[in-house]
Amino acid sequence: MSHTYAQNVVHVVFSTKGRHKAIEGEFRPKLWAYVTGICRKLDIYVHSVGGMGDHIHLLIQIPPVLTVSKAVATLKANSSRWASEEGHKFAWQQGYAAFSVSASVIPVVIRYIRNQEEICFWLGAAPTVLAILLPFNPALTGWAKGCRASGACLREARD
Repeated sequence: MSHTYAQNVVHVVFSTKGRHKAIEGEFRPKLWAYVTGICRKLDIYVHSVGGMGDHIHLLIQIPPVLTVSKAVATLKANSSRWASEEGHKFAWQQGYAAFSVSASVIPVVIRYIRNQEEICFWLGAAPTVLAILLPFNPALTGWAKGCRASGACLREARD
């Protein structure tokens, strides 16, 4: 076979340095657009991009010639450099989370990324990794809705 085909769909999450809320207001859509542009230059297909003031979520399809770590490093380096040039005091935290995504759940992850504000409201300060698991386990939905009021989920997540 003379052609290579791979479907490497990955949900990537990384945070601002110190989890500072540095992605606010009008800057947020500009940053998402800039990150999407970087992806295009790397031949990365963007299914969805979103997040909150202190982190970004990307659902991306990475070409087989590019590793996840190289893709994330390039996205972080170029976007933080651009943000600084635009006058924002901005940096990404070291590290990232990356989860492979089956084709059958791509729409679920897209919906999850688009609904970040609502999901983060439910979970409050619960770990981001726990939040990523929410779309794949419907039993967590009711539990998560009670998080904001009771804080019980935060105690359970730590135990």
